[in-house]
Amino acid sequence: MSQNAEWLDQVQEAALEPDLPIIDTHHHLWDRNGTFIQKRYLMDEIQADLRSGHNVVSTVFVECDSMFRSDGPEEMRPVGEVEFVNGIAAMAASGGYGQTQVAKGIIGHADLMLGSRAKGVLEALQAAAPGRFRGIRYIGAWVEDKAVFTPARVPGPGVYLDAKFREGFAQLTPLGLIFEAAIRHPQLPDFLDLARAFPDTKMVLDHIGGVVGVGSYAGRRDEIFETWQADIAAIAKDCPNVLVKLGALNMTYCGFGWEKRPTPPTSEELCEAYRRYYETAIALFGPDRCMFESNFPVDKVSCSYGVLWNSFKRMTADYAPAERAALFHDTAAQFYRI
Repeated sequence: MSQNAEWLDQVQEAALEPDLPIIDTHHHLWDRNGTFIQKRYLMDEIQADLRSGHNVVSTVFVECDSMFRSDGPEEMRPVGEVEFVNGIAAMAASGGYGQTQVAKGIIGHADLMLGSRAKGVLEALQAAAPGRFRGIRYIGAWVEDKAVFTPARVPGPGVYLDAKFREGFAQLTPLGLIFEAAIRHPQLPDFLDLARAFPDTKMVLDHIGGVVGVGSYAGRRDEIFETWQADIAAIAKDCPNVLVKLGALNMTYCGFGWEKRPTPPTSEELCEAYRRYYETAIALFGPDRCMFESNFPVDKVSCSYGVLWNSFKRMTADYAPAERAALFHDTAAQFYRI
């Protein structure tokens, strides 16, 4: 149970359009993680969220430093996470834990700063989940302002521009693997440079580019929106190899402050607060290069799973049926081969 369960329970909503097929393209699984709102998020916990009434047919797990091996070569320790998640996926595939194929696609982690040596790690990750492993995420999110959450393992600014990193990055495409990027919006130009340099690599921009709204970025939402819009427009135009995930604006570093309210937001409130970001991204990339994500349980700091997906459905209510099918399911199904 999340630490804010009683707070979340104050807002109850029935699932809108409960038959609409959904692929949740981004969630985590972990145990004893004290950094976020829910320390334990394994099969029972994700199934509790999936019972919100939405038709989530399958999901994509994204790395989160969970269950790394405790021994062996340091560079191979992330293989333990893929082994762990592949076991959860096998549980889901048995049909004994609900209808959702949890972790039907798996995104792991490899240290691309190993340069060409990263190839051996990538091959080991593939071998750990040959039917489900699809690629890696390497977090490049770094902001000098200490008020903005920066994962401890991020080595510093400019990692996507580093020559050694790019030597490791070059190992992905020959193995048929994709790359996912988690950054903060000031790094969007770095991501653009990387995507231009590797046009044959399939890439995903997580969390709609990581819009920051706290610390020195607070009170500048319109100014930051304009900068963000220009940067993702350049990515959409110049980099057809890049898709974007729509979600994760609920994280505290985005600065909307839902977690500080006496009651959580409704789906209508979320829809209106985030509409311009999602509509801009969809207009620039097109539905065939956009896909919704929950980013749970991280985003649970602001809202429940059911309310989140209701907000996405409200936001796209006027889109054509084929466009909505792409945004909620079809783009992800093709991209992740699920």
